[in-house]
Amino acid sequence: MTFPFENTSQFYRRAFLSQYAGSLGGLALAHLLQSSDRVTQGKEIEKRSNVGRAKSIICLFQHGGPSQMDLFDPKPELTKWHGKPYPGGSLEVHFDKQMGNVLGSPFGFRQHGQCGMELCELLPHTAKIVDDITMVRSMNTESVDHESALRLIHTGRFLAGMPVMGSWVVYALGTVNANLPAYVVLGDPGGLPVDGQRNWSSGWLPAVYQGTMFRSGKSPVLHLETPAGVVEPARRNQLQFIEDLNRRFLNQHPESSELAARIANFETAARMQTTVPEILDVSTETESTRELYGLNRPETKEYGTRCLLARRLVERGVRFVQIFLNGQPWDTHSKNAESLKGLCARTDQPSAALVQDLKQRGLLDSTIVLWTGEFGRLPVSQGTDGRDHNRHAFSLWIAGGGFRQGYTHGATDDFGYKSVEDVVTVHDLLATLLDALGIDHRQLTYPHDGRETSLTDSEVTKARVIRQLLH
Repeated sequence: MTFPFENTSQFYRRAFLSQYAGSLGGLALAHLLQSSDRVTQGKEIEKRSNVGRAKSIICLFQHGGPSQMDLFDPKPELTKWHGKPYPGGSLEVHFDKQMGNVLGSPFGFRQHGQCGMELCELLPHTAKIVDDITMVRSMNTESVDHESALRLIHTGRFLAGMPVMGSWVVYALGTVNANLPAYVVLGDPGGLPVDGQRNWSSGWLPAVYQGTMFRSGKSPVLHLETPAGVVEPARRNQLQFIEDLNRRFLNQHPESSELAARIANFETAARMQTTVPEILDVSTETESTRELYGLNRPETKEYGTRCLLARRLVERGVRFVQIFLNGQPWDTHSKNAESLKGLCARTDQPSAALVQDLKQRGLLDSTIVLWTGEFGRLPVSQGTDGRDHNRHAFSLWIAGGGFRQGYTHGATDDFGYKSVEDVVTVHDLLATLLDALGIDHRQLTYPHDGRETSLTDSEVTKARVIRQLLH
């Protein structure tokens, strides 16, 4: 199932429209400008694919590499060997001169739910949803460097400039709501994550498929509002000028029926100006919902608000939503225990609330919630109280969208250093997520660099769908 454009002239038309759409909201509008045919094309693609249960994905990305043995993967041997030299042989260490002895987890673990899944004491809210999630303890990746590992889990490639999964999903399935971008990024008000906008770039896919950033504050989408000081008649003249240019281009290419449709879709910009503020207004939510997400607590209010917004977006048909953190806060090279306490206090309740809220609204079956970082941490100390990078093992959890409930997949060795049982590669994860959306990862391709290119590049990576993770 390949989705090339019908002819190369589409590139020129889209480039033209993207250039002039910039005055009306940049790439956010570009999503809207292509909505007419993407809604239809998305439906046709779904008919040609194995229709999946899931229709959208919310990715709660945890930059920096959360410590699997301190959060999700209890290792009694770490406690037994704490403070002693690591007995398991050589380790791949990023900062080798700072390598110390075995570092046991300072936190307790308990079984939770009917499934008996073990979790760290720092995750009391995630403990409430264990019967709804799949816990993968046997992830591995190919890079111990942040930027490369980030690109791998987002794009399937080491190199910068590749399309991320969200772009591939929107390219494949199209949009549902013509008033909103199909791919939305809810950024941290504190700043960009490591690797910046590459985390949601469409790469060499057309720019209309990249993520649209919704920011905190009065202007969530840049340039969508009429600029200050521009009076209404001047604004109307500006828009009329843009329409005249488009009409002139259409007269030169009368065969372009899709361009004619796009000209009509400029009207959706006005609808977006009212739709976006309405979505961001969480004051309309009930007090019980606000309390569920922790909006009444200072430590959870900001992250909880973005999790709530993610639910409101998929509720209105957005295909792919990502929530990022500023910098890479899970990169605990020092003060590992202290950092984890603060991060869990900030994210645990909102993350679990999102799953609970989707479930009670009947949206969890059609929405995948993915909680993950780019890699894990080592079983030995860095310095006195930190943990170094580890590409050989990390944990993540997934809820909804046809994934198994109350299921723990795979295992690491006794010290949590290496995945040894039912190993899941990053490319396997990407293939499985696409499968849950009804997309065959081997067939979702785009012509680039002289060949049909895909997210998983399955012939090289040998990516496979992990059926044990799905119902």
